[in-house]
Amino acid sequence: MPDDRVEVENPNTPGRSQRLSRVKYDAMRAALLRVLPDDPPGLKVAEAKAALLPHLDATSFPGGEKAGWWLKAVQLDLEAKGVISRAKGSPVRLYRLTS
Repeated sequence: MPDDRVEVENPNTPGRSQRLSRVKYDAMRAALLRVLPDDPPGLKVAEAKAALLPHLDATSFPGGEKAGWWLKAVQLDLEAKGVISRAKGSPVRLYRLTS
């Protein structure tokens, strides 16, 4: 049986994880990484959400429903895994880390 769940982490609670829908996680991850720049300061979270909404599948996120919650879950997971980072200062701005 294929695994329809993905384990996500949170940098604020190391060692603890949650299992979420793989379809929604993958859709949000792809959209977020598509819109984030490679260099700081990056995008404010609200700017990232506005930019990624057109890239989300309407079946998984009809009318952008629950996109904010999924954005936060994926953001924290990608931060914990070292894929994206926050620029210093406030408000929170996100950018991709290059390997």
